[in-house]
Amino acid sequence: MGKFTIQDVARLAGVSVATIDRVLNRRHGVRAPTIAKVEAAIRELNYQPDRIAARLARSREYRFCFVLPVSSSEFFTRIADEVHQATERMEAERVSIIVKRVDVFDGELLAHTLDSIDKTMDGVAVVALDHPAVREAINVLVGRGITVVTLVSDVPGSKRQHYAGIDNSSAGRTAANLMGRFLRGMTGTVGVFAGSLALRDHIERQFGFEQVAAHEYPHLAVLPVRESRDDWERIEEMTRQLLAEHPDLIGIYNVGGGTRGIVSGLEAAGRSKDIVFIAHEVTDLSRRALIRGTIDAIINQDAGHEVRSAVRVLVAKADKVPLIESQERIRIDIFMRDNLP
Repeated sequence: MGKFTIQDVARLAGVSVATIDRVLNRRHGVRAPTIAKVEAAIRELNYQPDRIAARLARSREYRFCFVLPVSSSEFFTRIADEVHQATERMEAERVSIIVKRVDVFDGELLAHTLDSIDKTMDGVAVVALDHPAVREAINVLVGRGITVVTLVSDVPGSKRQHYAGIDNSSAGRTAANLMGRFLRGMTGTVGVFAGSLALRDHIERQFGFEQVAAHEYPHLAVLPVRESRDDWERIEEMTRQLLAEHPDLIGIYNVGGGTRGIVSGLEAAGRSKDIVFIAHEVTDLSRRALIRGTIDAIINQDAGHEVRSAVRVLVAKADKVPLIESQERIRIDIFMRDNLP
């Protein structure tokens, strides 16, 4: 059986193609009995509207903005690369994507960037800081009818329509269980680094890690978190300080970026083999460190999946069609050197 067209639906419902279009796009001016007939015809034919063709027919173009960190970390470089690929891929579907760069650790600056977004934008995807000014800026965008998707780091108290990222609390709990199993039977201290405790993903990972460590691995003394702003040179110096201050250090968990600094600090001190190090995100550097044994396990999120998910959600919201929730669920991957992709 061939694919049914909008003309087939119109014939079955006994109405014009224009009426079908008004029903599909939820426009006013169609009586309830007519809507019921159209919806019944759509169900009977299992009609799937061609959204791209409809966009082309209406000469409609969607405009999206991705707000990304100025960070030069390998992970966010990969995020930026994925956005670039999506920009090229979506041109054929009359979707244009622009990118704004900002220091996402600065809440006021990030909020100002969101406030400056053109009112003609259909959607925004933002790597967001959980900050009152950012929350308000997101709410203002939504109030202006612009769809907002948070990417990698969430602001759940805002009116954003979707979060494209992993369950970071689960990621932190996973890291704690890995640490506890690697260090089974050993007693000592564990250091924790985070980029910023104003980033929701970093807060949730830290909380999940400390929660599991305290309840299930009480022989491990988890030290207060040290904030690095994901600056690898800064975190390298902090690693040296950590090693000097805690001779009984047996583990390190890096919640965010800057992994290069910890790798460098451990290897320079000759401690890369006797300290369990768990990091986030597979990059060229972390891959090599995992193979060498400096990193023991990496908790990873698929940057490509997150960007593609954000784009799909923005398009779906613009097209006024429901999401396929299972398709947008971002999974947590655990890699050791034996199962690297």
